[in-house]
Amino acid sequence: MSRQPVVITAPASKSLSHRTLIAAALAGGTSVVSGALDSDDIARTRACLAACGAVIEESDGALRVTGMADGPRGGNADGKHPDDPPRELFMHESGTTCRLMTAVAAAGRGTFRVRGADRMHERPMAELTGALAKLGTKFAFEGEKGFLPFVMTAAGYAGKKAEITLEESSQYLSGLLLGAPLSDHEVTISVTGEKAVSWPYVALTLRIMEDFKAGFEVRIKRDGKWAAAPWRSLKTAHPGRTRFVVRPTGYCPADYRVEGDWSNASYFLAAGAVGDRPVLVKGLAADSLQGDRAILDILAQMGASINVTFDGILVSPGPLRGVRVDMGRCPDLVPTVAAAAAFAATPTVIENVAHLRIKETDRLAACAAEVARAGASTEIGADSLTIRPGGLHRGRAVDFRAYNDHRMAMSLSLFELADIDVNLDNTACVGKSFPGFWDEWKKITDKA
Repeated sequence: MSRQPVVITAPASKSLSHRTLIAAALAGGTSVVSGALDSDDIARTRACLAACGAVIEESDGALRVTGMADGPRGGNADGKHPDDPPRELFMHESGTTCRLMTAVAAAGRGTFRVRGADRMHERPMAELTGALAKLGTKFAFEGEKGFLPFVMTAAGYAGKKAEITLEESSQYLSGLLLGAPLSDHEVTISVTGEKAVSWPYVALTLRIMEDFKAGFEVRIKRDGKWAAAPWRSLKTAHPGRTRFVVRPTGYCPADYRVEGDWSNASYFLAAGAVGDRPVLVKGLAADSLQGDRAILDILAQMGASINVTFDGILVSPGPLRGVRVDMGRCPDLVPTVAAAAAFAATPTVIENVAHLRIKETDRLAACAAEVARAGASTEIGADSLTIRPGGLHRGRAVDFRAYNDHRMAMSLSLFELADIDVNLDNTACVGKSFPGFWDEWKKITDKA
């Protein structure tokens, strides 16, 4: 077998595409966003921004974004037309769109009807709607309180203080941060709860806000006193000891290029570790703030060879061993690591991942069930997943469930490298974040 690496170009970051388009749409004037991901989830965010008043046009391979001069506008935004119907914000199955755009629309004026696909109506929103209610937003829930669908009446962030936990998702905080610069006064957002997950996604939000000239300051409580801290120096948010003071600066337009996506590159990087050919992934920023850059450290701990070159990130196979790893900062990597762990010689324990139960599916249970189908032994704890490698079903066909979850579908493809004939019940769900995945994956499985 040739040892020449398979060469893959990473798609654009989904997380940064969401945030960049939102910041551009909230800026007065015109921005040009290059390299934004073209996927189902990003299409949802674009549609919601357009519904709020932004104009997004394709131009010379980029997106030309004309921002909302007066912020998001819903039905009866001027308060003089009570018969205006609410502006529809349809989230489909995009949790990121839902959490970010709900908070952003609440920073505008008028009425908005927020709804999604059936699974979105099962995912909790009470933490965010509760915080927005304290800022002055009114909610009329059409079903269970704290869940979609609902009609939201916004009048900007009238309140000056909000509290939010990061126990379920960092996207609640990111949404509030993105909306707060539209206020006419400073807004202080304090982190509460017992623990904080997915901090790197908050760092991405702060990076985009900074790049689009939104004013904010992060403050840390030390020895009973609050003091400003450089946000890039933070590794997490400590509940009760971290707050954000966002100034009423609005956003400035900017021309921006979106970097490659470490989450969607993880399947190919893992393929380099578990297969029999090295994989070179291009288009990734080695110094990226994306939390899923952690895949390099995890694969290295497992025994893969990692080489960061000018051409890209090269991962070569090696004898793999299990690891014990806290993945609270990078939950989207769990399906990738769970699948790769089945190739190792010893058990892997993935910790601090209880919040995976409220993703597109109960991703913790899904990972355990599907990795077990491949031949490993799995066990779910209250906040953990254990994978004990066994006899992978090499040379056999195995029927796997994707649960309509893009990350499950893409991670399960790794079992093809164990000579398993992977039969997925839904291959199309990868369109949520990586429509071209299967074309790229053929490069990995090509025996030529």
